[in-house]
Amino acid sequence: MIDRNIYRLVLDRLRQFPAVALLGPRQVGKTTLALRLFGPNSRPRGANSLPVNVFSPSSLYLDLEKPSDLAKLEDAAQFLAAYEDRLVILDEVQRLPGLFNTLRSLIDDGRRRGRKAGRFLLLGPASIDLLHQSGESLAGRIAYLEMRPFDVAEIGANDVERLWVRGGFPDSFLADDDRGSALWRENFIRTYLERDIPQLGPRIPAETLRRFWTMLAHQQGGLLNAAELARSLAVEGKSIARYVDIFTDLLLVRRLTPLHANAGKRLIKSPKIYIRDSGLTHALLNLPNREAVFGHPVAGASWEGFVIENIMGVAPEGTESNFYRTSNNAEVDLILSLPGGERWAIAIKRGLAPKAEKGFHMARDDLEPVQSYVVYSGDDRYPIRHGVEAISLRALCDMLAARQS
Repeated sequence: MIDRNIYRLVLDRLRQFPAVALLGPRQVGKTTLALRLFGPNSRPRGANSLPVNVFSPSSLYLDLEKPSDLAKLEDAAQFLAAYEDRLVILDEVQRLPGLFNTLRSLIDDGRRRGRKAGRFLLLGPASIDLLHQSGESLAGRIAYLEMRPFDVAEIGANDVERLWVRGGFPDSFLADDDRGSALWRENFIRTYLERDIPQLGPRIPAETLRRFWTMLAHQQGGLLNAAELARSLAVEGKSIARYVDIFTDLLLVRRLTPLHANAGKRLIKSPKIYIRDSGLTHALLNLPNREAVFGHPVAGASWEGFVIENIMGVAPEGTESNFYRTSNNAEVDLILSLPGGERWAIAIKRGLAPKAEKGFHMARDDLEPVQSYVVYSGDDRYPIRHGVEAISLRALCDMLAARQS
């Protein structure tokens, strides 16, 4: 069992808010984390500082995909009122969107009796409809947390390459062999396309979405060209925007926007698109193992996306991420704007001999970052030149995580 770093944030938010929504893709480990933290036999570090009985063995867990649990909430107000002194975990909460108004009433009643925090832990996908419905009903009463796949801070130092090749979904990363990992990812993709996305409302043929997802994998880290994608899929350009929104809302795709710095330059304005889990990128391209990944042209772009996801997973709350590119080839792969205004420039290189290209130095002259790094595949940290350091992904993530705490 691999400890998840997000558990500290879950505890902190439950100290502050009556409801906490833990959102993330299917099979990322939300239910496992919730039951490890709050199940009958669990009492994690920091539990003593939470409200009384939050960690009671009789904390209630309901899986709304189970008809028996769903039936208990036919009269949700009456049923849940009996558990005011306990934490209630509601899994697959998107199945019952009308529940949020009931939770608001229960939370407000509890507040008047002094129960101000630690009432409900809601688990579900980060769909735009779920966020909208819960935000309207529970405004000021709910905190949102994103649960991601495993990152380099959660695994062994020798497993970074395996994490990149297989991705961070627990069942994929922990599979007995590459074949089992690849099979799991293929079934994950099929389930999302044929079951999960249609349940969230969009009526789009699964084969169309798969072709679109695969095209994004081929163009990993490239600028979004909606017109080209639309021609390839024989759909309208506005359909491409809709498809990107669906995968972005589900936390499966990252839309990295350009930094609009006032540098007096002609800037690239299109966003870059990344499939967020590198293992899914490789599965969509039928790259089942290390040898296949290293021999494919996507390897460099896949590593870039992998690095960006790991960095953003540990960056302090409030950190903004962008890229920077001008028409004269000044470029930075990732710009971090940290809370307080500090700006870091990060170039990403796969391999053991990193160097900062001319375009990176040109961009640094434009942006004047406080820190400049080249993240590479090795373990050593050393200066390159002109204030740029080569650094490993793990070391950079450790630096950012220290700022979080």
